[in-house]
Amino acid sequence: MVPNEAKAALAATAQDDEPRLIVEPGLPARVGVIVEPVLGQLGFRLVRVRVSGSEGCTVQVMAERPDGSMTVEDCEEVSRALSPVLDVADPVDRAYRLEVSSPGIDRPLVRKSDFDRHAGHLVRIEMTMPVNGRKRFKGALAGTEGHLARLQRDEAAEGEDALVLLPIEDMSEAKLMLTDDLVTVALRREKAAKRERRAAKREERREVRQSRQRPQRPAVKGGE
Repeated sequence: MVPNEAKAALAATAQDDEPRLIVEPGLPARVGVIVEPVLGQLGFRLVRVRVSGSEGCTVQVMAERPDGSMTVEDCEEVSRALSPVLDVADPVDRAYRLEVSSPGIDRPLVRKSDFDRHAGHLVRIEMTMPVNGRKRFKGALAGTEGHLARLQRDEAAEGEDALVLLPIEDMSEAKLMLTDDLVTVALRREKAAKRERRAAKREERREVRQSRQRPQRPAVKGGE
């Protein structure tokens, strides 16, 4: 992991409660309000909620750990925790299938730290309000300034400033574009996350063994 990505990953890990700046409207937003606290209690963060009506109704909850990782086992754990909560809250007025997924490599960006973490990678952005007369942008991320994303446009016309500042909260969608560099970084980050989880499990098992090996002190009887 390059230094900038390492710093951004540490910052994201430290800010588990960092709010999403790009939030879905309508029914997905109502589902998000319900599932986000549950995810937080389990140590995960909500990325996106989508409700699809194709082939029946599907409620997709995209989540991740603060370091950006999300394993199959994590998805299963989250699904087991969310199912009874959604059953009780009943935000969807018809039968649906719950689907919990990871953000994937060409992931959506929803938090400020997402834009910082993936600086240098290509992204497609759709704005809700036009900026300089346009709503669609494509280019390389160049970090952030406050709640503004810096984007180095790759389709700027001659004489036009290639660097634009886009309000993250005014974006309807921001998504990474799949490139070889992005795949390489994602695989490196996934391997690092797996190593950290294995090390944490080894430390947990070591502490359990040590607690079992500690001699029990005999109880002291009163009056002796």
